[in-house]
Amino acid sequence: MRCSESVGCPWSDVACCYWIYCSGGLELLCDSVKMHNVNVDLENGLEQLTMKDLLAWARTNLIKERPEMFMKGDTVRPGVLVLVNDCDWELSGQLDTTLQEKDVVVFISTLHGG
Repeated sequence: MRCSESVGCPWSDVACCYWIYCSGGLELLCDSVKMHNVNVDLENGLEQLTMKDLLAWARTNLIKERPEMFMKGDTVRPGVLVLVNDCDWELSGQLDTTLQEKDVVVFISTLHGG
């Protein structure tokens, strides 16, 4: 798989590009940046990235502070809505959802302080 120049990713045979959006307060964990165009290297032998893989990558590379506010174990915390290409990830397999190059993944916190 190769990334398109139109999304600004470097050409690579072993990496794929994805768009990640964080909102509802989650952007504060990512240096207050809401939109991320990321280039994720595939592990040896993997042909497709799953949401479980992307979350692990995001915890290491995207979340800059308090990762426990975003994830619990190997999944997102309760109260975080996850959309993959505008579809709730609960309809596509949650952690087992496979991602394609240029997919858009959105994380929205539905919890608000009072």
